[in-house]
Amino acid sequence: MGSSHIYSAFDEELKFLMRRISEMGGLAEQMVAESVRSLVNSDAALAQKVISDDVLMDAMEREIGDKAVITIAKRQPVASDLREIIGALRIAADLERVGDLGKSNSKRVVAVQATGVPRKLARGLEHLSDLALAQLKEVLDVYTTRSAEKAKSIRDRDEEIDAIYTSLFRELLTYMMEDPRNITSCTHLLFCAKNIERIGDHATNIAETIYYMTTGAQPEGERPKEDLTSSVGALTE
Repeated sequence: MGSSHIYSAFDEELKFLMRRISEMGGLAEQMVAESVRSLVNSDAALAQKVISDDVLMDAMEREIGDKAVITIAKRQPVASDLREIIGALRIAADLERVGDLGKSNSKRVVAVQATGVPRKLARGLEHLSDLALAQLKEVLDVYTTRSAEKAKSIRDRDEEIDAIYTSLFRELLTYMMEDPRNITSCTHLLFCAKNIERIGDHATNIAETIYYMTTGAQPEGERPKEDLTSSVGALTE
């Protein structure tokens, strides 16, 4: 009876971590979507909401960290159980960073309000955001199913977001070269685009963590990368 009670309590602790990760994931998705919407629409009130929501995200990450430490100390888990807890810590850290990136974009809303975001650039940011959010949602679904195959598939598709980011990077440079008055606002938008691209990187991190949690091994090979922004100037010349 005592052993059964211990296992039951341990299962509840693991379920608690899973629930909190799911809640963090939902909040992270919301923050990213709202940050892009606030940027495109110059909505300062919505931007402030995203900034405020980051406090909740930080608190949730701390709660997961505290629970994980206590669970390891009490249960001394091994093998897959230990990977489950370590995985939750890693994923919580990635989701917290996703929230930070959403907050960072929202902080730039005031800086671009005066000029606004040109419709063509807005569409590019929205498309990049849609891809990053789709990848994040998909990987959070995989966290529930624990499919190593799907986790690896998500990890291997990271180059699509990189390619769109490179295209948007070129477009922003063109706007700055055509009219120096665009430099300030486009510089802010460059940072925002990079933040969104990094959200895709964090989704890929989560996919790698899920693969490790499920198999006990790291995915083989290097991540495919299509971020060519470091050579844009050279290509232009």
